[in-house]
Amino acid sequence: MKNKLYFLVLVLILSSCSLQKEPVFIKVDNVRVLSFAADTIKLKAIAFFENPNDVGGSISTDEIKIFVNDKEVAQVFSEKFKVPAKDNFSIPMTAYIPTKNILNSNKNGMLGGLLNSLLTNKVKVRIKGNLHFSVFGFKKEFLVDKTQEIKL
Repeated sequence: MKNKLYFLVLVLILSSCSLQKEPVFIKVDNVRVLSFAADTIKLKAIAFFENPNDVGGSISTDEIKIFVNDKEVAQVFSEKFKVPAKDNFSIPMTAYIPTKNILNSNKNGMLGGLLNSLLTNKVKVRIKGNLHFSVFGFKKEFLVDKTQEIKL
């Protein structure tokens, strides 16, 4: 009798904390340069989500890459993010881009990339990859593909 009661309580708890819908990926926005040093550029972007569920989870950003002028130059680094239940939330993503990678991203080589960056003060940045959401063994991938021209 005691085991049946424990089983019933466990079933009730698990059924009340279920996933009714998948979290909704809204957009990636606010791509900007945080700092510009001689050897490194620190880039930041924010991914926006909505979680309609009674349970949270976690999101990781391990597979997101940064492209500058269509050349891969860096990867996004972020801690595993805890997703709040029934809430809109945002995940800050940071990338450290070696300056030499941007200067070499132009077809004309380092000198052409340097001249182009100095004259226009702009580069085309593309953030592309997958965000991984997981909760209780349920996994979902969200495709991120954002292109934006930013000022250096």
